Amino acid sequence: MTKDVLAMVLVGGRGTRLKQITKDTAKPAVTFGGKYKLIDFVLSNLTNSSIDTCGIITQYEPHELMRYISFGSTWDLDINDGGITFLTPYTSSDGDKWQKGTAHAIQQHFYYIQQYDPNHVIILGGDHIYKMDYRDIINAHKANDADLTIATFSVDGDASRFGIIETDDNQRVKSFEEKPDSPKSHQASMGIYVFKTDVLKELLFMERETQFDFGHDIIPLALAENKAVYAYPFKGYFRDVGTVKSLYDANMDLIDNPQYLKLHEYLDFPVYTKSSNMPPHHIGEQSQINNSLIADGCLLYGDVFHSILSSGVYMGIDSIVKDSIIYENVRIGDGCYINNAIVLKGSVLLPKTKLDFDETTVVDNEFLWKLGENNG
Repeated sequence: MTKDVLAMVLVGGRGTRLKQITKDTAKPAVTFGGKYKLIDFVLSNLTNSSIDTCGIITQYEPHELMRYISFGSTWDLDINDGGITFLTPYTSSDGDKWQKGTAHAIQQHFYYIQQYDPNHVIILGGDHIYKMDYRDIINAHKANDADLTIATFSVDGDASRFGIIETDDNQRVKSFEEKPDSPKSHQASMGIYVFKTDVLKELLFMERETQFDFGHDIIPLALAENKAVYAYPFKGYFRDVGTVKSLYDANMDLIDNPQYLKLHEYLDFPVYTKSSNMPPHHIGEQSQINNSLIADGCLLYGDVFHSILSSGVYMGIDSIVKDSIIYENVRIGDGCYINNAIVLKGSVLLPKTKLDFDETTVVDNEFLWKLGENNG
C-alpha cells in the first residue's frame, strides 16, 4: 500500500557529550522529566500527526531502546500495514553496513522506503524535546511544491552549534552553513527534513566522494543542484539536549516554565510513554517537597527542593536533594546531601554522602566508589 508520508527516525548516535549518561544507553532511551524517554516525543508527534509508518534506524547500544519501544503499542504504532520497523546495521555482499552519518544511514536503508513507495519522506531525530504536528510542515512543503523543507527554530545562544540557514521573504533557502564559526543568522535547522521521495533518492545516490550527512553534504548539494529548498519556521518549544547542561536545563524547564512544553495539556496533544506499573509515590510524614516532580514508586523520607525524581527512588531520613535530577531506582541513604547533580539509575548513596557541585555533574556508581576511596 502506497503511503503519502513515511517517517525515518535516526537513533544511532553515541551522544558522547552526555558522558556517562549514554555510556551504555542510546541517547533516545535517556530518561527525561521523571517518567519519559527522549524517544517518546518524536513517536508521540508521529501518532498525533496521523503518520503511522516509521523506520527506526539504530546502531549504538540499541537493546534498551528496542526493548522499550517493542512493537510501538504505547504510541498506537502497532499496525499491520506500516507501524514501527527497526532498521539495524547488516552484512551484505558489499560488506558490513555501518553508518558513517545521517544521510548514509538513510541511504543504506532506502529499500525500506521503496517498499511503501511514499510521495514524501520526513526524516527525524529521536533525541529532541518538542511537540510538533508534522502535518503543518508537510502541508507547507506541498504548498511550496518544495523538493526539501527544513524545520527551523530561532537560536538564542551559541548559533555555531547548529546548521544556520538564510532565507528570502518567502522562506526559500538562499544559503546553508553547518556549524559556522561566524553565523550569518539565528535561524537554525532542527534536523527535521521533508523530502519528495524521488529528490531524496536522487541526492543520496549521486556519484560523489562523500554523501554522509544531511547538514554537511546533502543540503549543500540540494542548493547546488538548484532544488527548491524551503525553511519552515517552528514557533514552539524545542531543545536539542546534546550536552549535560542542555539536558539539565530542559528538565528544569518542566519545573520553572511548564508553559513551554505544556505536558499537562495531554488531551489534545499528549506525550505517550510506557507505564512503569508501579504504585503511587509515598512521602514521609516529616518530609518537605517543594517545586519538584516525583514519579511513581518513590519512597521518600527526606526533603526535595526544585528537583526531578524518576520512578523507584528510595530516600532516607534527614537527606536533602536540591536542584538535581535523580534517575530510576536510586537508593539514597540517611543524612545525604545532593545539590546540582544528575544521579544515574541504580546508583547507591551510602549514608551521609555529600554531593555538592558548582556545575551540574553526572554521578553513577563508579563515581561514588571513587568518592568513597578518596574519602577513606
